[in-house]
Amino acid sequence: MRPFFTVHAGEYLVGSEIERQFKQVNVWVPSRDTGIDLLMSNRKNRRTVSVQVKFSKDFLPHMKPELQKSLRACGWWTINRDKLQTSPADYWVFVLLGFERHTTDFVIIRPSEFWKRHQASLGAGKIIQSYLWVTKDDRCWEARGLPVTDQQRIADGRFRDSSRDLTRWLNAWAVFKKLST
Repeated sequence: MRPFFTVHAGEYLVGSEIERQFKQVNVWVPSRDTGIDLLMSNRKNRRTVSVQVKFSKDFLPHMKPELQKSLRACGWWTINRDKLQTSPADYWVFVLLGFERHTTDFVIIRPSEFWKRHQASLGAGKIIQSYLWVTKDDRCWEARGLPVTDQQRIADGRFRDSSRDLTRWLNAWAVFKKLST
């Protein structure tokens, strides 16, 4: 076993939130990098769920003021397409830490679903760029490559595009509920 490492901020936030919501769930940190950042198990350690955590600083302070009014947090990730497609994790958790409004949001999604939902909007190439925006009215959107008019529609609550809508996975902690039984 190599020397132990520390968890990054996103892993800490995810682990803490799981422990807060699910008192009967154990949270484990692997001793080496296998593409899984956290492993959760039920109290008897018979059922497990693995998680890859993706953390981003909040880009909201760098955005236009007319967008800032209605958005809670905006994250940006660069994802290796091959790692996404071959991920051993059951879920990927994207952490959006909203500094200005002191919020923390999580997009909890299976890697295969993230891939499916992003194929059309993220284009070809080895590296995927993803911009996830969370609105004050609890919506989550993939905003990468959108024209300014559509960005404003997201902020105004008028944007509609099911392929870019990730609201279903926003703070979707229920996927871990089966571990607390």
